Amino acid sequence: MAPFVYCLNASTIRPTPILDKIRIAGEVGYSAIELWHDEIDAYVGAGRPLSDIKKALGDAGLALPTTIYLAGWCDTTGAEHAAALDVCKRRLQTAADLGSVYSIASPAAGKVDVALAARNYRELVDIGLSLGVKPAMEYLGFVEQINTIESALEIMTQSEHPQATIIVDPFHNFRGGGSFASLSKLRGDQIAISHFNDTPASPPRLEQHDHSRVLPGEGHLDLKQWVGLLKQIGYSSWLSLELFNEALWARDPKDVAKRGLETMRAAAEA
Repeated sequence: MAPFVYCLNASTIRPTPILDKIRIAGEVGYSAIELWHDEIDAYVGAGRPLSDIKKALGDAGLALPTTIYLAGWCDTTGAEHAAALDVCKRRLQTAADLGSVYSIASPAAGKVDVALAARNYRELVDIGLSLGVKPAMEYLGFVEQINTIESALEIMTQSEHPQATIIVDPFHNFRGGGSFASLSKLRGDQIAISHFNDTPASPPRLEQHDHSRVLPGEGHLDLKQWVGLLKQIGYSSWLSLELFNEALWARDPKDVAKRGLETMRAAAEA
């Protein structure tokens, strides 16, 4: 039995049309796919029904662990916050209509008031739960403050919400200067999903960005340690291949998806 449930993040084969992404993920052997709201919105904005996407997921036999992403909620107040929440609510409703379990709540890019972010996150989780979707905290290695597990966990803890969850990601741990050992500060049930990727040792850490990611095993990260720690804290759910590699985007998407699944299994089941 595999230690994780293998998932494809749609960014990995981004130029491919959304329904083709879903079909390919199912054909290659993934059990789930993560979808991006910009692509969902573009599909519906072209006059096509959201039900097409839900049907495609069902036809492919795929779960939808997350939709990506919720923005503007973290450090805003007043009218700006209300406007951001309107967009978040619409996206959460879309996620619920598609049957998504979580929706990824991305952090602000700069310095934040942690107490404000915690109150706003608690509010966002309550909104999501009222619709049937759980907003999960994301840290991003290239933003100024919320760039490690610890910084996201501080917001989760101060929110005092019993259903606060986090997205973990080896690239973002490396880029933010964090340690894989930080996973031990979490319980398995606090993790909504683990993204999965690798990254080269060069260029230097602070010069790397999303496009720097490579397939598992093709970089320098100790992914065996990552999966070992996930198992140690009791996490055995989704492991999702998330890359933004333009060289891979230029290749046949089915070949990329197939190779990605092979490399994830090699790392996770070694």
